[in-house]
Amino acid sequence: MLTEPEFKRLLAVVAQTKHAERNRLAFMLSHLAGLRVGEIAGLLVGDMLEVEGAIRKRMIVRASIAKGGHERVVFLNDRLRHEIERYQLSDKRKRKLGDPLLVTQKRTAFSPNTLCQLMNRLYGAAGLDGATSHSGRRWFITKLANAGVGTKVIMTLAGHKHMTTTQRYIDVREDMLRAAVEFL
Repeated sequence: MLTEPEFKRLLAVVAQTKHAERNRLAFMLSHLAGLRVGEIAGLLVGDMLEVEGAIRKRMIVRASIAKGGHERVVFLNDRLRHEIERYQLSDKRKRKLGDPLLVTQKRTAFSPNTLCQLMNRLYGAAGLDGATSHSGRRWFITKLANAGVGTKVIMTLAGHKHMTTTQRYIDVREDMLRAAVEFL
C-alpha cells in the first residue's frame, strides 16, 4: 500500500506524462473508487455521466466488465467527481455516452493488459517498487478499514463475495499499529 507521500510522488510523475489527465484519472479511479484495472479499461463515458452531462454520484460497474460477471454499485465521492470534471475539461473532443472513457494514443479503448502495463510503468517511474495496477485497490480497501468502516461494507464496495478476500487486501504497517494503540 502506498503512503501519502508516495501517492503524491506518483501523481507528480503522472503530471509529467504526455496524457497526464487521462493517466491521473486512471489512478484516481483505482485509488478513490477501488476499481480493478479491467473495470477502469472498460468504462464508458456514460458510466460516469448522466444524459444531460452531469457527473454521477454513483455508477454501476456493468457485469460485462466486472470480475466474475457480477455488476455492483460504486459511489463517486466529491474528490473523484472533481477528478472526472477535471478530465472532462482537459478533453476537448465531443464524445458520446457509449464511447470509452479512457482512450489510448490511437483513440481506441484500453485493453486491461495495456492499461495495467501503463500503470505499472508509471509506478516504476515514481520509484515505487512492488506497486502494481492493483495497488490502488489495496489502498482503497485499507484506507476504508483504517477509517473504521465495517468489513461487510468494504466487502460490498470492493465487489468481493467472501470476507476473507477483503481481509487479505488490508495492509498493516507499524504506523497503523501505533495509531491504533494511541486511539485507546
